[in-house]
Amino acid sequence: MNIKLSLIIVLFIMTLAGNAIACTNYLVTKGASIDGSTMISYAADSHIRYGELYWRPATNWPEGSMVTLYDRGTAKPLGQIPQPAHTYQVTGFMNEHQVAIGETTFGGRPELEDSTGIVDYGSLMFLALQRSKTAREAIQVIAELVEEHGYASSGESFSIGDPNEVWIMEIVGKGTSLATDKKTQKKYNTNKGAVWVAIRIPDGYISAHANQARITTFQAENKTTSISSKNFKFINNPGIEVIYAHDVISFARSKGYFTGKDAEFSFSDTYAPLTFDNVRFCEIRVWSAFKDVNKDMIKYYDYAKGNLTQERMPLYIKPDKKLSPRDLMQFKRDYLQGTDLDMSQDIGAGPFGSPYRWRPLTWKYEGTEYFNERVTVTQQTGFSFIAQMRNWLPNHIGGINWFGVDDAGSTVYIPFYCGITSVPHSFAEGNGDMLTYSDDAAFWVFNRVAHFKYLFYNRVMPEIAKVQDQLESSFETEIPRVDQEAMALHKTDPQQAREYLTKYSSNAANITLRRWKELDNFLLVKFLDGNVKKEQDGEFLRNPWGYPQPPMFPGYSDTWKEQVIKSTGDKLIYKK
Repeated sequence: MNIKLSLIIVLFIMTLAGNAIACTNYLVTKGASIDGSTMISYAADSHIRYGELYWRPATNWPEGSMVTLYDRGTAKPLGQIPQPAHTYQVTGFMNEHQVAIGETTFGGRPELEDSTGIVDYGSLMFLALQRSKTAREAIQVIAELVEEHGYASSGESFSIGDPNEVWIMEIVGKGTSLATDKKTQKKYNTNKGAVWVAIRIPDGYISAHANQARITTFQAENKTTSISSKNFKFINNPGIEVIYAHDVISFARSKGYFTGKDAEFSFSDTYAPLTFDNVRFCEIRVWSAFKDVNKDMIKYYDYAKGNLTQERMPLYIKPDKKLSPRDLMQFKRDYLQGTDLDMSQDIGAGPFGSPYRWRPLTWKYEGTEYFNERVTVTQQTGFSFIAQMRNWLPNHIGGINWFGVDDAGSTVYIPFYCGITSVPHSFAEGNGDMLTYSDDAAFWVFNRVAHFKYLFYNRVMPEIAKVQDQLESSFETEIPRVDQEAMALHKTDPQQAREYLTKYSSNAANITLRRWKELDNFLLVKFLDGNVKKEQDGEFLRNPWGYPQPPMFPGYSDTWKEQVIKSTGDKLIYKK
């Protein structure tokens, strides 16, 4: 995600033709997972985000080293800050200590954006991963960076996890109020910094967020369970479940946003009030995942459809079943199937039942504004991942970044261990970009197949899903063996274990890319010109003399025929 979303908030009209309303995150605690791992997920939804797997080695920095920060959405340089003496290895958005971070942008009040800040949400993610050994440390790093250097983005929700805990942190700037330093005559922002709240998801529960702030009330000044930013020395106390900016309530009072008692203060209602837009387009994605694992979530359906008079969904829920990475992969592929909002069931799906809609998200006809549903699975995803953290294994083995590029509906999630020493060329940075095609870049290979899916969805998607499941099932089955072999190596030579994991992840990536190219070729042959070639077990059938057997002509569904007849009258009636 790389476009500021300050337009999707109260008092602001949303610009929905671009990259707005991007990204969906899920958070799973140890007690809510099948194997006791923690998990977070992230989808980088953007029309200009290229899918590649970032990799930064652990580095010792000479004194005085600086790092240049860039805007995540434009690549514009924002400024420089000092490097610490040492930074940790980061693969994607997980570091060598199994700390992982994801995000969604909720925007918040537009007047709270800081035009002087130099640390945007993207920099916060990378910097926190390079400087933190735990989720709690990551929260502190984020808070201290924006306090010192200013926050350069609109409102953000972060998913932050380590092998033991998962946290949701929501942050918004404090606006720009310039003053002049009498000695230097330089202007500075008297409101530099941000207001924020971080909450630990209780063990056995799951949470999610999708471009709308979800933290409401919290226990401020409860010294046994919460601390403010003035008391970071207590941050590692295991009883601490809430951490917040010391002025998160007082700042709201000073701006006239809140006048009630502290116990009534709601972060979301104050800094990112609900509108129809950010419920129907955002909260509904949270609801759609929640409903699949908790039967009681049906009562929030009216709210999720945009009825603001209904009770809000809870920040976290207890699932009826324990979850695996494969469950989160399926959440990523959700398009409200099984509900009356399923876009594959209306005329907009076209003759081939597509659940996808092209932008803009809202559109007008004869003076009335309409919209398409904003579902979780979307064509403009650059990359997505499920970060799985396991505390019973050494960090280099315990952390797995299940990573996929392009549309989650037709990607394959490949296990990249967090201890790998390099990234395969097909997924590496610099192998193509959004304007440069590369035949051996995973992003472009997956996009070629996805575009076939968009053309003939209900014919092509079953073929994709079959291969997708074969690959992801094989990886799921292999992981216990790989863990075991890596552990055996780790006992005598940890570096050799890392090299083994690097080879495994690279091979998994190469196998996937080779299989996807084969699938691309197969789909082209099978569905050429709208026909369907006859085949058996992947082999196309020929007659006894070697010629292709006649193709099938599936035609169109009765539903589509009915719509065509309604729009054309008797013009197409065949007259003998």
